[in-house]
Amino acid sequence: MNLIRPILKNKEIIESEITNEVDRAERAVLEVLNGKTVSLVSSGDSGIYGMAGLALEIISKKNIDIDVHVIPGISALNSAAALLGSPIMNDFCSISLSTNLTPWNIIEKRIMNAAEADFVIIFYNPKSMRRQNGIVNAMEIIKRYRNESTPVGIVKNAYRDGQEVILTDIKSMDYNTIDMFSTVIIGNSQTYSYKDFMITPRGYSKKYEY
Repeated sequence: MNLIRPILKNKEIIESEITNEVDRAERAVLEVLNGKTVSLVSSGDSGIYGMAGLALEIISKKNIDIDVHVIPGISALNSAAALLGSPIMNDFCSISLSTNLTPWNIIEKRIMNAAEADFVIIFYNPKSMRRQNGIVNAMEIIKRYRNESTPVGIVKNAYRDGQEVILTDIKSMDYNTIDMFSTVIIGNSQTYSYKDFMITPRGYSKKYEY
């Protein structure tokens, strides 16, 4: 909220703490029903681990007839990828390591299937104060399917104060550099590093000469 406060002049601002997403979405719907025009704010893209889905779930569950517009934003996978170069130029998937809403056994299955299918994998919520081993356990699964030289990109606070971009590999990655503000991108079998860039080929070299 502090990031956008300067552009919210003459607006009523209703804030809540993290983990109060349901209350926030329900309050937003209530304010609309009271005749107000409401913006339900989410960082990144509201449709990717954001508030759009929850708001629409509540609206559909209660069969409420209101006008809704989902505004696209820039997700962490886009901003982190841009700072790393072109790591998601081919098929990729994103997996949240948070167990707040998804049990670990389901997350583990998704990681295994994505790794086996050779997707570039983006990890959201890799670590928190209460979840220190999620990224470690996830990487143990990845290691069964990827070479230890596979590039790994770690981006913290993308395009914000405290931004940090780390380009490493599976063998050398330092889990201590990862926190709750980090996005981790694991390359596929074709991904390589060049200088400060993480590059995943799209496949043009198989079809064209250049």
